[in-house]
Amino acid sequence: MTTDVLLGLQWGDEGKGKIVDVLTPDYDIIARFQGGPNAGHTLEFNGIKHVLHTIPSGIFHDTNINVVGNGVVIDPIVFKKEMDALKKLGVDIRKKLLISRRAHLILPTHKFLDAASEASKGKDKIGSTLKGIGPTYMDKTGRNGLRVGDILLDNFREKYDFLVAKHEQILAFHKFEYDLKTAEKEWFDSLASLKELEFIDSEYYLNTAMNADKKILAEGAQGSMLDIDFGTYPFVTSSNTVTAGACTGLGIAPGKIGRVIGIFKAYCTRVGSGPFPSELNDETGEKMRQIGKEFGSTTGRPRRCGWLDLPALKYAIMINGVTEMMMMKADVLNEFDEIKICTAYSYKGKKIDHLPYTFNQEDLTPHYVSMKGWNSEIKTDKNALPTALIAYIEFIEKECGVPISIVSVGPDRTQTIMMDKEKV
Repeated sequence: MTTDVLLGLQWGDEGKGKIVDVLTPDYDIIARFQGGPNAGHTLEFNGIKHVLHTIPSGIFHDTNINVVGNGVVIDPIVFKKEMDALKKLGVDIRKKLLISRRAHLILPTHKFLDAASEASKGKDKIGSTLKGIGPTYMDKTGRNGLRVGDILLDNFREKYDFLVAKHEQILAFHKFEYDLKTAEKEWFDSLASLKELEFIDSEYYLNTAMNADKKILAEGAQGSMLDIDFGTYPFVTSSNTVTAGACTGLGIAPGKIGRVIGIFKAYCTRVGSGPFPSELNDETGEKMRQIGKEFGSTTGRPRRCGWLDLPALKYAIMINGVTEMMMMKADVLNEFDEIKICTAYSYKGKKIDHLPYTFNQEDLTPHYVSMKGWNSEIKTDKNALPTALIAYIEFIEKECGVPISIVSVGPDRTQTIMMDKEKV
């Protein structure tokens, strides 16, 4: 048995949480493979909205196990709050959630370092969520980090104090003011919640499960255009958000990857700084933001909005090996008479079909094709889709060479159209 991968093809916020929730009944295990509490996976059912930051989006189903993989970084405080919220809803966390011993811990000082670093950049700041993600991954690659498995070691406090002392030296250099004592108390208290769960060697657990023909879905966070290697650097996250990140973030061999499901919005959004060729700084962009409620589920920040960017989408498909796509928030475009799609760019006097290595936003001009809007609500019957929406879907499929198997037309589980039920 192989592991399927589900990930975002844009700059995050594509709606991965909803689709994982929809697909979960087809899987035995849902496993998060990277990122941390900077993620905000929103699920909505029975009229209630749920936002998960670290815990996999399959947690609300009774028939599966959820795994937080080694590639994830965990803030025990945020994790405890998520656990407490789920317990109030009657979710049996102890039976349904496992954590990799190799997952790294976000310390209070990691968040201080994040804030100090962002403040020092001034106008060149990258738009960090200030959750301590970057500094935690830096300690991981610098071989200084603390991992979940360390919590149970006799010398855990010694290891913690050693790392914090290093952080305090850096914070002193930045002349950054902080209250470590208060932050530490909540952090250490929250470790008790983590200890309620079973810590596992997730690489052995998942490979054993595959050998037993268990179906696994690897859930990514953020989006492909935020990948540390292949995104719009330096305005990226600190982990590998692409398919390859599922291999390193879970301990699964490349040859064991099955379906690669790419999630994208019917338009584009981005939070924070960084290139966004099809951004709309006008009434149209604001209309998208208001109709789509485009405000960060983690930070609350307004998202930048623009038309669908095909060169960026095709790039993400290429580097991920996407086998099928799922289009989200098609309903947001219900009220537009005209819908545009970016198909190429003008850059330094030339027409190109890819993002340059580096560029200033003002030097890149998008080329658009215009399509007729459908100007109507979308029913969840695939046989009753508006003709203009069908044309929009078929244009994207033809340009990208990948089929669209699901179209989402609202936040609730039920507002999901299965375009090809054999694929899902």
